[in-house]
Amino acid sequence: MALIAFAANSVLCRLALDVYATDPASFSLLRLFSGAVALILIVGVSNRSLRSLVRNSTWRASISLAVYVLGFSFAYITLDAGIGALVLFSAVQLTMMAVALYEGERPQIIEWLGWLFALSGIIVLVAPGVSAPSPIGLVLMVVAGVAWAGYTLLGRGVTQPLLSTASNFVFATVIVLLPCLFLLNLDRLPWQGVALALLSGAIASGAGYAIWYAVLPHISTVHAALLQLSVPVLAALGGVLFINEPISTRFIISCVLVLSGIAFAIGYKKKIKNLR
Repeated sequence: MALIAFAANSVLCRLALDVYATDPASFSLLRLFSGAVALILIVGVSNRSLRSLVRNSTWRASISLAVYVLGFSFAYITLDAGIGALVLFSAVQLTMMAVALYEGERPQIIEWLGWLFALSGIIVLVAPGVSAPSPIGLVLMVVAGVAWAGYTLLGRGVTQPLLSTASNFVFATVIVLLPCLFLLNLDRLPWQGVALALLSGAIASGAGYAIWYAVLPHISTVHAALLQLSVPVLAALGGVLFINEPISTRFIISCVLVLSGIAFAIGYKKKIKNLR
């Protein structure tokens, strides 16, 4: 469910920024604010719950979330969807795998092969035919990818995922408020963009990230990285279903490579555990 929410987030963002030309600062602020409101309503507004939000706040996670949302939105001003997905998830993968190795996780050769197999599927999906990326957009998307990897890594020790996600959204909204107020362009804020930002924040981001934080303590860093490789494929499928993007042979090959690589690596690991 979390991975589907991530993919839905990409489709909603693409619709808002590309199809309806929504201001990225407005989209980012509305996305975080609506996510914070939705999560607070779920948690409850009692004094006890509000105190719990403060106790569960993590400034590092909130800053990571804010940087990711801003970098993601502004990068897509100059990057097309394909190269943006490649840069974002390459940065996420490299960051998380580097941290896993630093912390002593030692993926087996089969897991490395599965990871490379899945990563090659993303390259097949987005690399052919793309134009040279904008340097500014490229840097922003790399920063967004590193920030999302950091947000994911910080969620591994979370014991109350719903409260933690709610507090992260509240404080991330506060963090982005000032820069977004200076960058807002209300002339580029159609009602469709507002609606998409609210859906992105309340459902695809808020609920999706809470589910992701609930899952993270139960999987390894390597597996968390591997699973996220499916998101560009799911997002591309969402583009086919909801934005009328054509189905190509390249898309089908990419799906097979990514899903096979993930199943190969994770399935092998489970098989080894069952044999022990």
